[in-house]
Amino acid sequence: MIQGNIRKMPAMVIDGKVNYELKLGDQLFQLDQAIGQKVSLNFTGAINCIHCGRASKKSFSQGYCYPCFKKLAACDTCIMSPEKCHYFEGTCREPEWADKYCMQSHYVYLSNTTSLKVGITRGDQLPTRWIDQGATQARAMFLVENRRMSGLVETLFKSEVADKTNWRNMLKGLDVDINLESEQERLINRLWEGLDALQNEYGLQSIQELSADNVTHEFVYPVLEYPTKIASINAEKTPLVEGTLLGIKGQYWILDTGVINLRKYTGYEAEFTL
Repeated sequence: MIQGNIRKMPAMVIDGKVNYELKLGDQLFQLDQAIGQKVSLNFTGAINCIHCGRASKKSFSQGYCYPCFKKLAACDTCIMSPEKCHYFEGTCREPEWADKYCMQSHYVYLSNTTSLKVGITRGDQLPTRWIDQGATQARAMFLVENRRMSGLVETLFKSEVADKTNWRNMLKGLDVDINLESEQERLINRLWEGLDALQNEYGLQSIQELSADNVTHEFVYPVLEYPTKIASINAEKTPLVEGTLLGIKGQYWILDTGVINLRKYTGYEAEFTL
């Protein structure tokens, strides 16, 4: 048994196959050995902020206490809507944090999470971002100069393609192959006027299309069996989560008793038993 506060599951890709670890506090457990086995995750009821460690009755923005939620740049509205970045207005909550995480190069990408999706991520977060969303295919389209620019480009593409994952379909394994290179070409041909307008306003180097050595990445997840019907487990109502672990995809555990999004419970203390 290991015990600690839940963190996002670390994952690495080996020959296209995704390998996960369970992280409880400072403890790590290789989850490949748990696939197909009976497991239990017992939530103790304790919640601690992932930033300051303060005990909290409720978690905000995937792991923060309310005071941190209100003051940290990582919890500001522009994190969910990067096109609303207000760093340049001098009103950023934490300019030094923004220098490190927002004012860095970002990618705008296409992914396949049972359907075509557009998304953004910081330059050093690939392929982590794709795995967290349960993508089976992914392809970076543009390298842009900062987070705000990635949001502006993503907003342009949202007129043609979704920016959300249908998590229920993703967990049912309803995968179809998509030619992401062709989709990239099709979308750019439709949206070139908008891309030109952004470059005219912010500079030619603000948006760089990736094409020469760009590739489509593919991922295989450790799943023995996908459910035909999705039953979501709420750990606050059912603190003892147990069953046979049939697989992991995105940040979800697929059990024979239902599915649970572990990232939703970041900061919650739990005991894991295999």
